[in-house]
Amino acid sequence: MLDIRRFCEHLNLASETPMRWKKMGLLFCPDRIHPKLTSHAANPLAVHLHEDVYRVFYSGRDTQNRSSVGYVDVDIVKRTVVYVHDKPVFEHGPEGSFYSHGVSIGNCYQAGSQRYILFMGWQYPPGGHWRGDVGRLLLGDDLSLRLDSQKPFMAADQTDPVSLSYPWVIHTPDEYRMWYGSTMTWDAGNGEMIHVIQHASSQDGHAWQRHGLAVPYVIGTAQAFSRPTVIGNASDGYRMWFSYRSGSGESYRIGYAESADGREWELELAKTGIDVSSEGWDSEMIEYPFVFEHKGQEYMLYNGNGNGKTGFGLALRTDD
Repeated sequence: MLDIRRFCEHLNLASETPMRWKKMGLLFCPDRIHPKLTSHAANPLAVHLHEDVYRVFYSGRDTQNRSSVGYVDVDIVKRTVVYVHDKPVFEHGPEGSFYSHGVSIGNCYQAGSQRYILFMGWQYPPGGHWRGDVGRLLLGDDLSLRLDSQKPFMAADQTDPVSLSYPWVIHTPDEYRMWYGSTMTWDAGNGEMIHVIQHASSQDGHAWQRHGLAVPYVIGTAQAFSRPTVIGNASDGYRMWFSYRSGSGESYRIGYAESADGREWELELAKTGIDVSSEGWDSEMIEYPFVFEHKGQEYMLYNGNGNGKTGFGLALRTDD
């Protein structure tokens, strides 16, 4: 945790050159597609298919709020949905499993010849607080999904003793790097959890060494983080977008951080360049960003009101 004396060293609220994201509108909102996909299209994850078309995996919910994975195919240049799959491609697990109450997807990466999608598996133990572990899905050549193991890919340990969430992995020339969520406490004294972004590294993409806190947090300003999305490299530095709650009563917003090495980050909330709209589907909250590059342009998929209940939209980085 940061004290107020070090606040300005880690939190830039007066950036001279903030980036700008132009909202391109709502792309997809589900409407009772399947009993397991009756609402929500949260945590959008884009996998390139061909030309300007991407398969966007998302986490939808059933009437008991248990999330499973569906997908739609989207032309991001024309901003149109070209195909809606009518059933889940992967469902939450049975009672007692580490993903019994939901699957919230992170991102896709490749190790060797195999592509994987990491996810947060939700559990609601009887009489206990909800919690999460990280699981891993195998992404087939046909873009099918199947569980890699019935055991969590990353579970609670001494570094992350409470709950884990939303992993993001990139492969650098030297190693694999992961940023993921970890709960420090369910209540920091202001009615809000402290859920931070940690980092880990791996030589092969399978066995990971955890390194602890990556992004600083500030009680009452940014203390409940989720769903990091990272682009960059060792030469140009790394940029991260994420969801966060302040702990002061606001719902989710999208925030931003920068790092030269991917290990030590500076909060740059004023440089995020995107906020809630004055009205409409994303007027109450914005969250779960997914930033990617296509033909030299940066795009952001993100959710709005109701933690993805109103679907996901698209934003285009303009900086003008």
